[in-house]
Amino acid sequence: MKDLGKNVVSRHQVGAEDAGQRIDNYLLKILKGVPKSHVYRVLRSGEVRVNKGRAKPEYRLQEGDELRLPPLRLAERPERVTPAPDPQLEKAILFEDEAVIALNKPSGLAVHGGSGVKFGVIEQLRAQRPQLRFLELVHRLDRDTSGVLLLAKKRSALVALHEIIREGRMGKHYLALVLGKWRNARQSVKVNLRKYVLESGERRVSVEADGQASHTIFELQKAWTDFSLLRAELKTGRTHQIRVHLAHVGFPIAGDDKYGDFPRNKELARSGLKRMFLHAASVTFLHPMRGEPMTIEAPLPEDLQQFIKKLDDAHDAAL
Repeated sequence: MKDLGKNVVSRHQVGAEDAGQRIDNYLLKILKGVPKSHVYRVLRSGEVRVNKGRAKPEYRLQEGDELRLPPLRLAERPERVTPAPDPQLEKAILFEDEAVIALNKPSGLAVHGGSGVKFGVIEQLRAQRPQLRFLELVHRLDRDTSGVLLLAKKRSALVALHEIIREGRMGKHYLALVLGKWRNARQSVKVNLRKYVLESGERRVSVEADGQASHTIFELQKAWTDFSLLRAELKTGRTHQIRVHLAHVGFPIAGDDKYGDFPRNKELARSGLKRMFLHAASVTFLHPMRGEPMTIEAPLPEDLQQFIKKLDDAHDAAL
């Protein structure tokens, strides 16, 4: 164990990048290694002062606030390992300005570390952009899903984009190749979804009456004898929503290793599709600072384009 501030009171001044954040969340972020219960104890006891006065855990920080923290005991942390630069991430940037980065995330890359993954997109970009004082994920994509991923470079941008998402004003459209011949030009799927965790620690989602409401609209783009290409519009943003919805209606996503047809997946891998065919094709939203409409599009990756071409070629050969 070591002492924070060498057994003396420490002071912190709040910068613009942390303005608007709840004080409890701010303290949990900067006091890594201090038990959460201890952080709340010193807050409620008044040992943490803001501008010389007490502050409740829900107090939102203002730029220029001065925080006084009592001496705190920290656990020794292991030496931090910095991820190696990944030039592919810089090449994958679709749009960037002073507030937002839009990235065409490759399949197989996690958005953040954890669950056996040391580094994800956010850790890589923070390491490659040390000059950025703030960088956070706006939303998430599954590890095997490719496509548009938004990150915020300002806390004010993050707050604004999260509000847009909560109010259902962000349009998210995906392309998914499913097993089977989809018949309807347009179809809504509305079911309740419940998350659970396997003994291995992996997250799963099932359709349950007592779960959270979810809604996806599917539009048929193209159909072959045994496959269909769908455009999926998310109306809610539940974990694994598109994957579970499609499996539930009997059209699992090609290559889906959690909810798909596992024997067919093995056949598809031998035919060239070695990943799940799910791609976040576009995101539409109002710019968090300027309010102007924006649409960010990510082209279908080369491996998925090649598989579509194989289906087309096989269809043409059969005519």
